This record gives sequence, C-alpha cells and structure tokens, in this order.
Amino acid sequence: MLTVKNLYASVEGKEILRGINLQVNPGEVHAIMGPNGSGKSTLSAVIAGNEDYLVEKGEITLNGEDLSEDDAEQRAHKGVFLSFQYPVEIPGVTVTNFIKTAINASRKAKGLEDMPAKDMLKNIREKAALLEIDSKFLSRSLNEGFSGGEKKRNEIFQMAMLEPKLAILDETDSGLDIDALKIVAHGVNKLKSKDNAVIVITHYQRLLDHIVPDFVHVLHNGRIVKSGTKELAHELEAKGYDWIKQLAD
Repeated sequence: MLTVKNLYASVEGKEILRGINLQVNPGEVHAIMGPNGSGKSTLSAVIAGNEDYLVEKGEITLNGEDLSEDDAEQRAHKGVFLSFQYPVEIPGVTVTNFIKTAINASRKAKGLEDMPAKDMLKNIREKAALLEIDSKFLSRSLNEGFSGGEKKRNEIFQMAMLEPKLAILDETDSGLDIDALKIVAHGVNKLKSKDNAVIVITHYQRLLDHIVPDFVHVLHNGRIVKSGTKELAHELEAKGYDWIKQLAD
C-alpha cells in the first residue's frame, strides 16, 4: 500500500528526514515512536503533502502510484488521511456541514455525484454512534471550544466518514484522559480492515495498549534506527529513549 524509499526532507533549509524507508501493507497498523525532534511529525506531514516541507530526494507511493506531484488535497482524495496534532478551529462551520463538504468534494474528485442526503444522514448517525458522539456535538462549530479529547474524537469521526486507505494519526493520544483514549482507540480498531492501513505516531506506550501495532519503528535524528513488533514499545517504555540514542550512535 504505502512505500517510502530513501526519503530525505527539509524545512526552511534544515534537513529533518535523512533516508527513511518504510513499507506499510493493507490491514497493518504501524507505530512510529521516538523522542521530540526525531522527525515523527515531519514524516507524517511529508506523506500527507504538506508544502512547508521540501522533499530533497526519495519517493512515496500509494498502491503503486507516485504521490510526488500531488498536493495535500489530491493525496486526501486518493485516500491519505492525517489526524493533526493540533486541530484548527473553524467558527461558523458545524461538524456536520464540514464532513458533508469533505465527503462530497472527495466524491467529485472521483467523478461521482454528491451523496444523497438520506444516505449521508444515515452514515453520520452510524459513525457518530460508533464513537459515542451525540447530535449536539455534531451541530457545534468545528473544534471551537472543544476540549483536547473532543478535538481528537472529532478527527476520528472524520476518519470514519471519509474511509481513507491510509490513516496517519499524529499523536492522537495528546491531551486525552483514559476514558477518551479508550473511545478513540475503540473507533480506530472498529475502522481497521484488510483494505486499509494505519500509522500511529506517539511518544508513549499507553496508546498502543489499546491500538495494538503489528510493527513498531523508532525514529532518531531523522532515521528509523530500530524496528520490531509490539514488544519493542514495551522495551522503550522500560529503557527510555536514551537507550535508542546510544544504539544509533
């Protein structure tokens, strides 16, 4: 599904990624871990097509299709979803209207007509129930006045509605209490299938107790310095990131 080969990327002239190689297959969950400044969020932004980052060399393909010439919107239409670390507020635009617009824009890009209102409403109700979201929440302005947990739950709701091929969750556990974490993780787990894939970016083991990864990759200084199974996350929890830094040196 996703193939990243020898990826180098920089921002404002500073090299951040220094030769990333990553293969994510359908049905898999990959966790990306590492200390602050290791390149985790940069990797997610580059895959999603954030134009603030310059790809110096390397390639990114999705289902064999080169994404290098696609902007963020085109990549989204092709099935790449990024859950932001700090979701933005959009006053005056309700959660429901935002998701209707996003879905119909995606359908238009694929040459499809707008989703019939009846089908849209049914889909919204089903996915909202999955994430334990009530109707009052859906009528609020997008992220305005939302708690950290509400913002993250809303992003997982967007993911549920858009049904992406590749979902990248950038520190989804940030700002969540344990109850909100469980609800978000439950939603992610419900949405997993043999036809999609998930990349989870996190500092901590606790999220991976609920979203169990098939593979764990540790970034340090812009490179993947160690990969393994879910046990690697437990090892990091026990030893800390200094152990990885020593390993990389």
